[in-house]
Amino acid sequence: MIKIDNELTATKLQPAITRLFEASAAKIERLEKRWNPSAGTPVFTVQGEYTSRGWTEWTQGFQFGSAILQFDATGEERFLQIGRQATVDKMASHVTHIGVHDHGFNNVSTYGNLLRLMNEGRLAEDPWERRFYELALKATGAVQRDACTAPVALSASS
Repeated sequence: MIKIDNELTATKLQPAITRLFEASAAKIERLEKRWNPSAGTPVFTVQGEYTSRGWTEWTQGFQFGSAILQFDATGEERFLQIGRQATVDKMASHVTHIGVHDHGFNNVSTYGNLLRLMNEGRLAEDPWERRFYELALKATGAVQRDACTAPVALSASS
């Protein structure tokens, strides 16, 4: 059963939140420095180390989206630069990747959060950049829609 602590306040939570984002920063930076992109996307941990063992690279959006959210929470520009640059450099293939359900994980975590930050005034308004994020989200939405509405082929054993 959940016990509600009516004495808990945002101020009382602040030390734990600070520790959370300190730990998060260190992990994002460590992954950024140590992960070899030619190995694929970090998906699972084996003995405390990331490995790429998935059939799809559904975690790449979380990898770069985490940096964007770190900036969102802390205002530390270096995390915005990591997330923004990785989105531009590495996420395009996910926008139109058919046959997977991972579009939200990858594209909303990256393009979506960058667009949200611009809408909130946290990123400078840039018409080209806005259109870039919007186009990526529209395309991924269309691909995902088509993937969900396509007829399913039944095998002879179905």
